Amino acid sequence: MTATFYLTLVLALLVLEYLLDTLTDLLDLRHFHEELPEEFKGFYDQEKYRTALHYQRDWMIFDTIKRTFLITVTIAFLLLGGFSAADQLARAGSSRSVITGVLFAGILAALRFIVQLPFSVYATFEIEKKYGFNKTTVKTYVLDIFKAGLIIAVIGGPAFALIVTLFEKAGSNAWLYCWFVITAFQLLLLYLAPAVIMPLFNKFTPLPDGELKRAIEGYFQNRKFKLKGIYTMDGSRRSTKANAFFTGFGKFRRLVLFDTLIEKHTTDELIAVLAHEVGHFERKHIIKFTTISILTTGFMFYFFSFLIANPELSSAFKLAQPSIYSSLIFIGFLYSPLSRLLSILVNMLSRKFEYEADEFSARTSGHPEILATALKKLSVDNLSHLTPHPLKVLLEYSHPPVLKRIEALRSPRT
Repeated sequence: MTATFYLTLVLALLVLEYLLDTLTDLLDLRHFHEELPEEFKGFYDQEKYRTALHYQRDWMIFDTIKRTFLITVTIAFLLLGGFSAADQLARAGSSRSVITGVLFAGILAALRFIVQLPFSVYATFEIEKKYGFNKTTVKTYVLDIFKAGLIIAVIGGPAFALIVTLFEKAGSNAWLYCWFVITAFQLLLLYLAPAVIMPLFNKFTPLPDGELKRAIEGYFQNRKFKLKGIYTMDGSRRSTKANAFFTGFGKFRRLVLFDTLIEKHTTDELIAVLAHEVGHFERKHIIKFTTISILTTGFMFYFFSFLIANPELSSAFKLAQPSIYSSLIFIGFLYSPLSRLLSILVNMLSRKFEYEADEFSARTSGHPEILATALKKLSVDNLSHLTPHPLKVLLEYSHPPVLKRIEALRSPRT
């Protein structure tokens, strides 16, 4: 295949993805119901519901502008030899291919960060602030960027270097070694993240003794569900939005509640939400998703193995010299439709799992209406879109729309 073929294919994939996402947002925008759904009367007043619609519209307009700008910059960068310039700069920094590769990836990551930074700032300090969500100070925002960059450099740099080395040295089985090594790396991070990475960004405090803690411990004891501890997280430092999640595995499992969640929900509602999270563990959803992630990683490396150091692909991106490290970046453009398809299938499975976890919560807590009430409160507090377009749900939603979840709760599966 010629360089012209690869260039045409990459440009076509970029444009098609842009058009699909833009069409999806347009359909979703036209799918807003100006009249408040009957189910939410008593939770929303008409004025706040209009605010929710404006919030969703603002985000869609913002996403469309951002998407248009990014595809324009990406195509211009490709056609005007930006990748070639980055490669030459990286080669000037070192003659060793692995180090050059890390520099190349680092330069591209830095440029992407610079291009996207104004959008991130606007989203955080304008849109989220306008609707009362943002609590992040400039200091916290800057520190978060610094910490995230440091983590990427410490973890991502060596991982990328290792992949380049394996493809250079391991021959035709390199994709297999990469798969094993990166899988081991990912599994290690699942254990390290709760203890090392997450505390860099948030403060975790043991839940104090009281009614809520006794109720949570009572539920877990009845289910014979083992926990290492129950913690609150200072989510209110950055946003008023609420959440709850588990971290760790086995005896190292920890339950984490956002402080904003505790403030806005009754004890019974919190138990229903936590029972939903337990449902994911009891139904083996976490293990299933981890398995899927491992398999898709293997498929990705196998796909990459066919085009590594392909001179025509490198030429399409205006590079004079093909290399393994640049191929890993360029193949990502060709892999994007497969990645998108896989994400759609994973999201379909995720929505199914959400229904199963809801059913588990309703059955084990004995009060499906309490979970329904908690879901309504969360939707109102987050100004969620209550009536998304089916195509938007298909392509992007990992959770079913809230009205569908409430409907399912009232029609329990047998």
